[in-house]
Amino acid sequence: MSETLLPSVWFFLWGLVWAIYFALDGFNLGVGMLAGFLPRNEQKKLIGSLGPFWDGNEVWLITAGGVTFAAFPRLYAVMFSSLYLPLIIILLSLVFRAVAIEFYHRSENRSWQKAWATTLSVGSFLVSLLFGVAFGNIFQGLLLDNAGYHGSTFSLLNPYGILTGILFVLIFAYNGSLWFAHKTGSERGFTITKRIYPPLLLVAVLFLISTAFATSLWSNFLGLPLLFVVPLLAVISLLATRVLLGRGQAAGSLLTGSLTVLLTVITSVIGLFPNMFPSKINPAYSLTAFNTSSSPYTLKIMLVATIIFLPVVLVYQVWHYKLFSPARIDEELKY
Repeated sequence: MSETLLPSVWFFLWGLVWAIYFALDGFNLGVGMLAGFLPRNEQKKLIGSLGPFWDGNEVWLITAGGVTFAAFPRLYAVMFSSLYLPLIIILLSLVFRAVAIEFYHRSENRSWQKAWATTLSVGSFLVSLLFGVAFGNIFQGLLLDNAGYHGSTFSLLNPYGILTGILFVLIFAYNGSLWFAHKTGSERGFTITKRIYPPLLLVAVLFLISTAFATSLWSNFLGLPLLFVVPLLAVISLLATRVLLGRGQAAGSLLTGSLTVLLTVITSVIGLFPNMFPSKINPAYSLTAFNTSSSPYTLKIMLVATIIFLPVVLVYQVWHYKLFSPARIDEELKY
């Protein structure tokens, strides 16, 4: 194998794992954000519906972290030093989010349930927003040179980073409301979804336009125009969610909504290649798939394990969703 083949393969596996995580856990985060604003009877059912799914979806987050650590150790080191505070807040938010889901049903006390529903909403919002801000800054480049990262947490809160964070919040909230509509058939779920869609569409358009000016993500696409099929499919998927929702097909709309997230992340990964952390200071200081990867031997061993086990995990996940998807929330609360 050439010196660039294995790092390239692992770059796209790294991107694929992140895409799968956001596609699957995105609607869980959306449900979490909405939960604190719903009437108690709907709140209980909706939080209960996360039970069979949320922890399985987070396996992909652990996998993404593991892939980063094992395949790109230098990137992992820089990531946790340059983005330390937002990543710690994300990790703590994930912990409190998990505790809120599990503790919410431990008591019927209204104050108890309200406190955990609020915790779930805040935690889910912070995870969504900060992941968006982090990836927005990665897309446009970080203040990196050979001495390391020279920015601060506040420098991450720039217009493009915040715009990407808002996009993550809206698309996850949108998919969460689609899950709500699908699982309950509630008119409230359909209403919330229809209200979120216009601002989501507006922010998505602003994001696409801003990306052309704030980043170099479109360079790879301009070099090989056939790649524009991927972002085009993402746009079509987003439009299809609204068409299907108008026909009352909440399940189909949820599927295309998750597909939109998957394709959007894949589009960003294609645009980044081979950069993983582009440098704003000088492209020569960028962290790429080639200068941050592990040894070829390590990548080969990991690739063999991935070829064996990744299909098993995917088949299990499909079976898991198929097993629980037909059930209504009242049935799922028994588990």
